[in-house]
Amino acid sequence: MKHPHTLSGMLFALAALACFATLDTSAKVVSLTLPVLLGLWFRYIFQAVLTTAVMLPQRGRAIFHTRHLGLHVLRGALLAATSLLTFLSVAYMPVGEFTAIAMIAPLVVTLLAATLLGEHVSRLRWVLVAGGFAGTLVIIRPGGDLFGWHVLLPLAQVATHSTFQILTGRMVKTEDGVTMHFYTGWVGAILASLALPFIWVTPQTLPEWTALFLMGLMGTIGHFVLIMAYRRAPAATLMPLMYVQIAFAMFAGWVVFGHIADGWSLLGMILIASCGAASAWLALRESRIKLEPMEV
Repeated sequence: MKHPHTLSGMLFALAALACFATLDTSAKVVSLTLPVLLGLWFRYIFQAVLTTAVMLPQRGRAIFHTRHLGLHVLRGALLAATSLLTFLSVAYMPVGEFTAIAMIAPLVVTLLAATLLGEHVSRLRWVLVAGGFAGTLVIIRPGGDLFGWHVLLPLAQVATHSTFQILTGRMVKTEDGVTMHFYTGWVGAILASLALPFIWVTPQTLPEWTALFLMGLMGTIGHFVLIMAYRRAPAATLMPLMYVQIAFAMFAGWVVFGHIADGWSLLGMILIASCGAASAWLALRESRIKLEPMEV
C-alpha cells in the first residue's frame, strides 16, 4: 500500500506529540494550585463533549453500537486511571523525566505479549526491553533527585497504560475506532464527575483557567491529529517518532519551569528512546503485535 502523504503524516504526528507534551505541562501547572482531579475532569469532559458534537451528527446512532459495552467501560477506566497517574506524576517530578519513564509502556507491552499472549519475541527485542528498563533505572537511581515514593506513580502509570494497550489491541479487531474513542471520553468524564462534588474549587486566576483549558484542548486535538497522521503515513514510519515526545516534554519543562535534566537522566532518556523506537520498528516489521501510541 502506497502512502503519498507520508511527510504530512509525520508532521501531523509531531504536532500531536507537541499537544501531549503541552497537556502534561499544563497538568503540572494546574497541580500547583488546584486539585488534580479537577484537571482530570476538565480534560475528559472537554474531549467527551467535543467528540460527541463532531461525531454524533456524522455517525448518528451507529456511534453507540457495540457488542462489548463492558470492555469499553474497562478500557475507559484504564485510560482514566492512566491520566490520573500521569497528572499525579508530573505534580511530583519534571515533565521530561516522567515522559521518558512513561515511554517504556510499549516495551512492557512487548513483555506482556510474550508472557501472557504467547507472542513470539526475538532475542534482539528482549535486549531492547532490557535496555529500556535499564534507562528507567538510571533516571530513578538511588541517590538521585527523583528517588522516592513518588517514582511508583509513573511505574503504576506504565502498568495501567500497558494493560490499556493490550485491551485496545484486542478490541480493534471487532470494534469501530470512533465508537471506542467516544466511549473512552465519556467513561473518563463520568468517573471524574463522581469526585467533582468533593474536590471542586473555582479557579481564580487567568493562568489557572488557561491551564485547564489547555488540558482539555490539547488532549482532544492531540488525538484527532494523531488519527490524521495514521491516515497519511504507515505505522512503521510513525511509531519511532513517538519518542520525540520526550524532547518536547523536556523543552516545555525548561520553558515553563526552568528545569534542565542532569547528565544521568539524559542518559536514561536516550536509552529509553533508542530502545523503544527500535523495538517499535522491529515489532511492526515482524507484524507480530500492534501497539497504540500513548494517550492520556
